[in-house]
Amino acid sequence: MNGPVVTVLCGGTSAEREVSLGSGKAAAMALAHSHPTQLIQVLDDLLPAGLDPEGQVVFSTLHGVFGEDGGMQRLLDEAGITYAGCDATASGLCFDKWRTRQSVSAMGVRVAPGRFFNAANKPTAAGLSAELGSQIVLKPNRQGSSVGLQMNANQTDLAHALDGVREGDWVAERRILGREFTVGLLRGRAMGIVEIVPRSGTFDYTSKYTKGLTEYHAPAALPDDVAAEMRRMAETAFAACGCRDYARIDFMLSGEGEPYLLEINTLPGMKETSLLPMSARCVGLDFNALCREMVTPALDRFHHTLAVKA
Repeated sequence: MNGPVVTVLCGGTSAEREVSLGSGKAAAMALAHSHPTQLIQVLDDLLPAGLDPEGQVVFSTLHGVFGEDGGMQRLLDEAGITYAGCDATASGLCFDKWRTRQSVSAMGVRVAPGRFFNAANKPTAAGLSAELGSQIVLKPNRQGSSVGLQMNANQTDLAHALDGVREGDWVAERRILGREFTVGLLRGRAMGIVEIVPRSGTFDYTSKYTKGLTEYHAPAALPDDVAAEMRRMAETAFAACGCRDYARIDFMLSGEGEPYLLEINTLPGMKETSLLPMSARCVGLDFNALCREMVTPALDRFHHTLAVKA
């Protein structure tokens, strides 16, 4: 196999390290079918030593802080290393839930009514309930994979949750009661829609990563007009946030049949059983083919850069 080595990064220092290790191993095995590949485990918030801008293309499976928030991407840019996925600017924007809401809603993508606040100046439960309704979702503004997500069914629950908010920026949103979905995107085009059915009723970190706690329907059973709107909203959000190559976008569908965007995942889970590969299989892409398609635009950028330098 000719061409640059595809270097898969995994691990990292975030709360999602173990998930990333699984993603990296699976992606590296799949990419090895079509490209010379190596797997590097990241142990700190630094660029791995020895990366060669003229001989390697990076495929990162780092999740969470530093991996998905633009930190690693900025280091790769500074070193002149080509990598797959969103650039540092789009990564940082999409990791920031409040900025994502602002960017997509400006383009007509529906989001739940919400409020941004800092722990040092947090609102009262009564004030939030009056503003957003009786059922409210609390989540850290900059965390991935449902880390810190809290569902509050009433004002008493919300008051207890707010008592535990001690630091950082947070987002409070009106809870949309309905069905949960996700859409994978490849080069800005929506793939299949997957329905997520957690047994607990909440797709939190435990439901996401504990076998047997969540069912998935791929493709999702949806009316054609609702599916078309969800795909359109996903593609609009992808473009509005300056994403490139691939992403996964999550939605809630209200009882009235209206999709609401939840968040954009720029480096989603990459095991064969993860949601992005489920979405891809709906349109005929198996895991090996998906990984190959995900890295192809980065390889094109790599060859273009070498040609310009020549």
